[in-house]
Amino acid sequence: MGRPGAAPMMAIEGNSTASANGERTVTKLTGSQIVAQTLKNYGVEIVAGIPGHGIWTLTDAFLEEESKIRFIQVYHEQSAVHLADGYYRVSGKPMAAVTSIGAGASNTVIGMATAFTDSTSLLLITGGPPTHMRGHGLLQELERYTDNDFPKIAEAVSKRHWVATRVEEMPFIMHRAWSAMTTGRPGPVHIEIPMDVQAEAAEVTLHPIAERVPVGRTFPDPSAVVAAVKELREARRPVIVIGGGLITAEASAEVLQLAEVLQIPVVTTWNGKSGFPEDHALFAGSVGQTGTTCGNAMAANADVIVAVGCRFTDWSASSYAKGVTFSIPPGRLIHIDIDPHEIGKNYPVAVGIVADAKHALAAIVAAVAGTVVERTEYLAELVVKRDEWEQKLATRRDSDRFPFTSQRPIGALRKVFPRDTIIVVGSGNTQGAVKQTFPVYQPRTHLTSGGFSSMGWAVPAAIGAKLAAPGQHVVCIVGDGDFLMTSQEIAICVANAIPVVFVIQNNAGYMSIRGGQRKQTDRHIGTEFNHPDGTPYSPDFKAVGEAFGLKSWRVERAEDLEPILVQARDLGAPCLVEVPTDRDAAGPWVPGWWDFPIPAYITDERQDEYARIRQSEQHL
Repeated sequence: MGRPGAAPMMAIEGNSTASANGERTVTKLTGSQIVAQTLKNYGVEIVAGIPGHGIWTLTDAFLEEESKIRFIQVYHEQSAVHLADGYYRVSGKPMAAVTSIGAGASNTVIGMATAFTDSTSLLLITGGPPTHMRGHGLLQELERYTDNDFPKIAEAVSKRHWVATRVEEMPFIMHRAWSAMTTGRPGPVHIEIPMDVQAEAAEVTLHPIAERVPVGRTFPDPSAVVAAVKELREARRPVIVIGGGLITAEASAEVLQLAEVLQIPVVTTWNGKSGFPEDHALFAGSVGQTGTTCGNAMAANADVIVAVGCRFTDWSASSYAKGVTFSIPPGRLIHIDIDPHEIGKNYPVAVGIVADAKHALAAIVAAVAGTVVERTEYLAELVVKRDEWEQKLATRRDSDRFPFTSQRPIGALRKVFPRDTIIVVGSGNTQGAVKQTFPVYQPRTHLTSGGFSSMGWAVPAAIGAKLAAPGQHVVCIVGDGDFLMTSQEIAICVANAIPVVFVIQNNAGYMSIRGGQRKQTDRHIGTEFNHPDGTPYSPDFKAVGEAFGLKSWRVERAEDLEPILVQARDLGAPCLVEVPTDRDAAGPWVPGWWDFPIPAYITDERQDEYARIRQSEQHL
C-alpha cells in the first residue's frame, strides 16, 4: 500500500498551556474530556456512532465548548465505521466512530474488517466494563473465558488496539493511536475505554500531535530504483498495475508521468480504480476475475509489470492462474509498496521497492527522463483490444431491454452526472458492473468495499463520502440485497440534509451468488427473494424511500431512466431511484478466473477444467 499524505496536525493543546520557558502546565480532565479535546486538537471534524450506556460519558464531552465536534447519529454501529471509512477514502483525513460496550462494540467488526483489509484509517472508540467490575458478568461483558474478552475480537480487525486502565495514560494512548493509523500502511485502530476511566479525572498534559508522529514519506533505496529502471529500459511489453495504495499515496500524477514517458499501458485493481484517468490513451482497463478482456490480456502478456500499492488479491490476479491475468514468471515484477509484507507474498519479484509510492515513482521518472521508446506496434495492439472490449460492453450498456441489464443504468449515470462525481458501489454484481462500465477520471471518485467486499458498506460509506466532499455529487449504487443490509441509514441523509443519490438495482435476490451456484452445480439455493409460489418478492423501494423522507422514483420504462436521473442529479436533496434489473442479465462479464472448487459429485467437464486451471496457479 502507499503512504497517505501528512495527517492534519494542529499544535494547540486544548486545556494544557505552555509557560514562557517552554514548560507545559497540566490540567485536571476526565478521560472523556481528554479524548474529545485531543480529537478536536488533531483536526477531527466529525464523530459518528450510537451513545449507549457504555460510552455516553464520552459522547457528553463532545458538547463542551473546548471539544465540540459534530456528532452524526447512525442507526446501526456497523454503519458508523463504514461512514468513517467512506469519509477517509475521499478526504484522506481520519474521523472517529464511537459505540457502547458489548453488542454495540461487536456490531463494528464488519466495518473494522473492511477498513483493515482495504488499509483505511479511522479511529474506533468503544466503552468497556469499569475496571473494578471486570469478570463479574457485567451487563454486555464477555467474560466466560477471559475477563472483558471483546478486545480479542478487535485484535483481528485493527492495525493496533489499546485497553485503557488509567486516566493518566489517555494522552499517550491518543497520540499513539493517531500515529499508528496515519503512518506507514494506513489502517483502523481501536481503543477500549472502561466506563470509570471515562468518568474519573486526573492531572494530565495533552500532547500536540506534531511532536508525536513522524513527518514525511519513505524514500526508495537508490539501488532499487536503478534496478527498476534497468528492467524498464529493457522491457518490450511493460504494464503498470495500480492498486489502492497509489491513491492513498497521492501518486496519480507520478504514475501518469511514468506511463507517458515510457508509453506504458496502465491497468487497475478494485481499489486502484480512479488512480488513472480512464479516458487516457494508455488506459487498458481493469484486471482480475471481473476485469476487462483488454486489461487482462495486456497484463497477462506483459514482460515487465510495475505494481504500485497492489496486494495481488485472488480477485485481481484471477487466483494466480498463469496467463489469465498475470504470468509471473516469465513476466518480471517490479513491486512498489509501503508494506514489506506484500513484497514477494504472492509473486516473486525482480525488484522489490519498500517506499512511499509517490517518491518511488518520482525517482523512477527522474531516472528515465528523456528516454525515447518505440512502441507503435504494442500500442496499436492496445487500441484493438480496447475497441473489442468497447464493442462487447456496448451490447449491455446501451441495451434498452426492460427490466434493465446491470450495465444500462451505470452507463446512464455516467452520461448524466458530472466528471468529478463520486461513485460508491456495493458488493456483488453491481460492484463488478461498475468496475467495468463506469469510467472515472480523477482520484478518490470510485469507492468500493474491495478486498472484504462487505454487503451493507456502500450506503453509510456514501454518506461519509458526501460529508467529506460536499461540493461533489455522490451516487451510491447498490443491489437490492446489499441495500437491505443497511437501508435504514438513508435516514441520516434526511436528518442531516446530506444530498446523496441512492440508486437501487432491484433483481429480487442475491444474483451474484445465484450465478455462481448455477455455474458450479446447475442449481441454486437461498439466493432468490420469492413468494411461496415462486414469483419474485420485493419491497416497494420507492415507498421505502418516501417513508424515510427521500424524494423517490421507480423507473417504469427504459426511456424514463435518464430523465429521472437528471431530476435526481439536480434535486440538491437526498433521493432514491429504484431501477428494475433483469435477474438473468444482472451481472458483469467474467473474463478472468476465480478458484472455487467444484464439488466432487460434479463429474463432467467442469471438474476437468477446474483441475487444469488450478494446476497453472503460480502463487505456490
